[in-house]
Amino acid sequence: MVIQGSRLGLSSATPAAFFLLFVLLLTLHLFLGALNRAWAFSRGELVTIFIMMAVATAIPTRGVIGMLLPMITGTFYYATPENQWADQVHPFLSGWMVVFDPEAVKAFYEGTQDSSAIPWHVWLGPLLRWFVFYAAFYATIISAISMLRRQWVDNERLVFPLAQVPLALIQDGADGEKKILKPIFRNPVMWCGLLLPLFINSVNALHHYFNFIAPIVPSTSIEIFNRTATLGIRINFLMFGFAYFINSNIAFSLWFFYLLHVVQESLFTYIGIFNPEELGPWTGSGPVGAIMGHQMMGALIILVCYGLWTARPHLRDVFRKALTGDERIDDSQEILSYRASLGLFFAGVSIMGYWLWQSGIPAWIVPFFLFSTLVIFIGLARVIAEAGLPTVTPEMVPAGFVVSSVGVPALGPAGMVATGYTFVWAGDLLVFMTAPLANGLRLGSDLKGSRRGLFWAIVTAMLISLVASCWFMLHIAYRDGALNLHPQYFTGFAAYPSDFAAKKLATPTGPDLIGWLWGRPPLFCMVAFSPAGFRGEHRLGDEQHLVFHIFSLVDQDYRPKIRWSPHLRSDPPVLYRGGHRSIRRRRSLAGHRRIHGDGR
Repeated sequence: MVIQGSRLGLSSATPAAFFLLFVLLLTLHLFLGALNRAWAFSRGELVTIFIMMAVATAIPTRGVIGMLLPMITGTFYYATPENQWADQVHPFLSGWMVVFDPEAVKAFYEGTQDSSAIPWHVWLGPLLRWFVFYAAFYATIISAISMLRRQWVDNERLVFPLAQVPLALIQDGADGEKKILKPIFRNPVMWCGLLLPLFINSVNALHHYFNFIAPIVPSTSIEIFNRTATLGIRINFLMFGFAYFINSNIAFSLWFFYLLHVVQESLFTYIGIFNPEELGPWTGSGPVGAIMGHQMMGALIILVCYGLWTARPHLRDVFRKALTGDERIDDSQEILSYRASLGLFFAGVSIMGYWLWQSGIPAWIVPFFLFSTLVIFIGLARVIAEAGLPTVTPEMVPAGFVVSSVGVPALGPAGMVATGYTFVWAGDLLVFMTAPLANGLRLGSDLKGSRRGLFWAIVTAMLISLVASCWFMLHIAYRDGALNLHPQYFTGFAAYPSDFAAKKLATPTGPDLIGWLWGRPPLFCMVAFSPAGFRGEHRLGDEQHLVFHIFSLVDQDYRPKIRWSPHLRSDPPVLYRGGHRSIRRRRSLAGHRRIHGDGR
């Protein structure tokens, strides 16, 4: 925020947690082990520490605080006679969720001489109310991921590529010998792989300070279809590394649907097929963007609904255990009992719904928000668990989905303003909590004994990160002035809620039936390709990384992952469509005796 340099929290892969684990293993872990081998961190302790770091780093800046503080103050600081926010937005704004004091807001953006003079009496009310919402939100997604853990990890055996990195870092030797310095740090290939991106990124960083140093930019682009589309080609080392962990079905689906997406966008632009919807920031808008957004939402809906349909035996066990206490169903290996998870889920959803209603959204529209929120957050977590994309964002957020579904007149002025403030927690989803939670619970599956303590470790990490990052952000804002911090947050994001609401109220639009037709779930992708590939192709972060898809088609031994058979396809599509029974029938017919190496 201050030096506006590299942001290690700018991804749902939580690269800061990987970096901190790397440093921990080479410093404190070695130091304690040198003093006494019994003092070195055990495998279970390292897993718990990493999970806590992963969820904690998903809260500062892009995750929560960097969106919350600017957005609950920006509507007053950036109000001008030209944008007419004072007339169109402020009369319908719920005062209990924003900071109204003009002096406190001015000092927040412009700084004060006394950096310790944070007006807590102004901030505590709105912050505590927002923290209640976040508590309900996090309770909902923790309980949802907890109930789905066994289905994803044990039944479907998803790969969780992002979880393989911390497992490799803490892995002991093949002979079972537990040395203080982990084997991966004694591997020269690892250090070569580390030094290459470190050198390139260091040169690029020095270029910003010393112009005579030429940057290294391994990227290019190709214009196709009469310059109606651009195919970006760039080497992204983060994508490059994780590509080796995914299986062939996912790799080919990502590659294929990315190209299909580019061709479709170009073709629509060339022949004039468009949807003029303007659905606000972080949602595809414009001639073709809205179409892509609706298609993405349709793909996510079918992905989540189909996943829940295939998980119905497990979900029946969850409800049976929660409601009747059936002793034949074992939930002792979960971070919460099924009864606690189910109760926490419905309590969290209820509090979220009540909070949204009180903010101004009509009661009958609240379920639209809750449905789209759960679909997006659970669907993206599923994509990351299966495809291992370290950076992925949706092409449509709940605000855009609701505005397109019910229209501005149905929301009304108060509902439209409240919809704008959903950008705080469900706008820019470059960092979202379900990703580290899903990977964390996969890592927790390797812990021995009861895992109930892991829940409290996660809650503790969230609470500490939330409070500490909020205090620190207020401290540097009142010391230096938020205007002198990163402009994307305190100049751009700060104005988004009110700007979105004002524009939609000035030119209200009704429900978009064409959008619903464009969002018809693309069922064909369930036939021969992974639906995660269709979802993943729309937006891999803010840029498309074709190199990631190309290199993901080879394995660790540089052999092609895709091998065509004239008789049978590989196991993953069979498992994905028909479950374990189908895969057993297929093996009996084909004479297979073992499962493929990726664990499917």
